Amino acid sequence: MSVNQTTGLQEKEKDDYSFEQVPESKRNMGWFSVTNITFGIATAIFYFQTGSVMALQFGAKNAIISAIYAIIIAGLLGTVIAYLSAKSGMNVNLMSRQGFGYIGASLTSLIYASNFIMYCAFEGMILVAAVHAYFPAIPLWLLIIVFGSIVIPLNWFGIKQLDKLQKWSLPIFGIFLILTIIFAYNTPSKFDGNFWTYLPEGVQTGGTALLLCIGMQHGIMGLTALIASDYARFLKPKDIKLGSIMIGFVPQIFCFGVMGLLGIWFGVRLAESNPGVYIVTLIGLGGVVFTMLTQIRINVTNIYSASLSLSSFFENVFHFKPSRRFWVVVSGVLSIALMLGGILDYLGSAMTFQGVLLMAWAAILVTDALVVKKLLKIVPIEYEARQEKLYKWNPVGVVPLIVSSVLGTIAALGYMGTFLQNTATFFAAILASILTVIIAIYTKGKYYSKSESKNMIQRQTKTKKNNTSIKERTVEQV
Repeated sequence: MSVNQTTGLQEKEKDDYSFEQVPESKRNMGWFSVTNITFGIATAIFYFQTGSVMALQFGAKNAIISAIYAIIIAGLLGTVIAYLSAKSGMNVNLMSRQGFGYIGASLTSLIYASNFIMYCAFEGMILVAAVHAYFPAIPLWLLIIVFGSIVIPLNWFGIKQLDKLQKWSLPIFGIFLILTIIFAYNTPSKFDGNFWTYLPEGVQTGGTALLLCIGMQHGIMGLTALIASDYARFLKPKDIKLGSIMIGFVPQIFCFGVMGLLGIWFGVRLAESNPGVYIVTLIGLGGVVFTMLTQIRINVTNIYSASLSLSSFFENVFHFKPSRRFWVVVSGVLSIALMLGGILDYLGSAMTFQGVLLMAWAAILVTDALVVKKLLKIVPIEYEARQEKLYKWNPVGVVPLIVSSVLGTIAALGYMGTFLQNTATFFAAILASILTVIIAIYTKGKYYSKSESKNMIQRQTKTKKNNTSIKERTVEQV
């Protein structure tokens, strides 16, 4: 291989900036291109499934109210995180290094990666169900391996490849979506009344049923808010304000508002919660193609983000630094293993516990940026991600994450009463936010960076010297 070829390959691999801040010269993507990539997430059929499951189990009105809640909370979180990422050129893994310490941030990287791998498995199983419904003779295990592997080559060349894939596939997605709606409308409904009035026997609007719906939304809300940072860091500086809203808020409207509400409608109308089944039932082979397209669109972004997080984790903890492509393969293999293990059977529980971890992390990041840095000015606003400049652990991030996650999980298991069981994720996020402020004030920002710690010591020493000098002069005057 020639020197030019080697250099070109290294530049392509470095375009993803798994380990470092995106330099300003490389922040050259317009808001439309970046938003288009995030729509690969927003158009996932998984949102059909959550809408259908919630409507059939807890009633359509409860599912609709929870969707509105999800749009507002995830939209606000996503906008703030996208803005911070675009300003700093870092994703949430790198932004966490300062507030958690570079080893402490590895905890968040591992949580982040495991979530994306798990969702890749969820999405993959929807695709497998669709193909198996049309071709029942093909063994499930073979479909899992084939469709679990297909996203690996599609992720090989990073964000530029994702941009191209999402651009050409979005219009096709739109056509298939319209066809599915038309076919569903012309299919006799299994429910006689208006879909929003559907309520299972023994369930009421509001109360526990609504809280359970919100709990399920929390499992994906944290992820959709955090994932914006993986792409917003490439935004052109002039597009940051508009781009942050377009990347952080607009996709939430589509995934929870459009896809989620359609999932509620499909679920009630067709009395089926698995879109991989009812889409194929509606439009046959076209349903298989539609499902395949949407699931590939979402899973290439899942694998991309998982690979970045695994890169960050193993570099920080073990100083193991292979290319991002290595982690693309690892992420793909792990998602296949989860699919073979029947991950879809644990959808509700997985979403609840993931919500506790992810919403706590998102709350810490936003509180750190808006309260600790901007309002209280305990430490400078600028982010630092270089290991040599950071401590291994920063209690400001680590302690709130551990405490809120443990207590939130205990609450989710029902050991703190029914109310907290159903609001465990919200409880964990509020607790994490409060603890972040308290610990930041108590430590005075000492563990954010080694240089800041030195400056603090110098300021304290200077203050002591000045006080001593004043006392000496006072004594002399006396």
